[in-house]
Amino acid sequence: MITLDQRVIDCALCWHQLQQPVWLCTVLHTYGSSPRAPGTMMTINIQGEHCGSLSGGCIEEDFLQQLASGAYRDSSQIVRYGEGGLRPNVALPCGGSVDVLIEYLPADTESYALLTAMQTALIGKQHLVKNVQLGQRAAWEIVSTAHVLPALSHQQNQVVIPVGAVPQLLIAGYSVVAFECIRLALILGFRITVCEHRPEQLAETERHFGAEYHVTIVPQHPAKWLEKHEISSKVAILSLTHDPRIDELTMMEAVNTPAFYLGVMGSVKNSAKRRQRLVEIGGLSEEELTRIQAPVGIRIGSKTPAEIALSVMADVVRVKNL
Repeated sequence: MITLDQRVIDCALCWHQLQQPVWLCTVLHTYGSSPRAPGTMMTINIQGEHCGSLSGGCIEEDFLQQLASGAYRDSSQIVRYGEGGLRPNVALPCGGSVDVLIEYLPADTESYALLTAMQTALIGKQHLVKNVQLGQRAAWEIVSTAHVLPALSHQQNQVVIPVGAVPQLLIAGYSVVAFECIRLALILGFRITVCEHRPEQLAETERHFGAEYHVTIVPQHPAKWLEKHEISSKVAILSLTHDPRIDELTMMEAVNTPAFYLGVMGSVKNSAKRRQRLVEIGGLSEEELTRIQAPVGIRIGSKTPAEIALSVMADVVRVKNL
């Protein structure tokens, strides 16, 4: 499964390889209500075919009309849609207004290099920072994945766009709920690592998530893996096995990382007992305990593995978007 942003860049590359110029549009800023967040992308070719979305359809329709009339041939420019903008007659479905960066990418080697680098960044293999001086083509640089990307920003005639800040999910031990969480996380665009040292569960993980899913499967106890690897603040760690030898040892290591989310599955009663063991045996402080979401997930009365996974991933997304 690939994300919408990946599909946008994949389409742009396909059209480029057909020797077609493309337009790459990026939401920079929203005012009031808006159906799309900053960083959202859309691409359009000369025939008016497009992939992605900037609104509920109103911006796209106006953009195609302007394109057909010969507009947007500058290398880069910003257009504000909605109230107070250059296109004030285009009313957003939620009201408000939105600033959109429009880049014109001719079918040449420079455009191909940029789109290819963005494609690689969007699958989490590298980080990329685009710097756009309005009226000119984007300059860009590859940044180590160990470095924190700058925030998307727009000041006067300078635009900075980070690409590749892919959220990551570490599944500490495989289970039926973990299976459903992985499926949802793939749809949500997470880069996923599964640590599983038990032979039977490892074989099941490998059977369900082959190479085409781009899930990294590590045949190692998750606590041992955490002990030896650096974790960034873009990572959520979920332990969903009901096995204290996995869940609790994992959390003892996980609290030493800057991961943005730590979660363990279990009932309220079992979570209280786990909390006590983590204090008495693991030596965790109150501050460290407060980082662990247990029971994990949003309360939706979930019963089935899929429903539990929905509640878990909803809470992960909530915290990620804070």
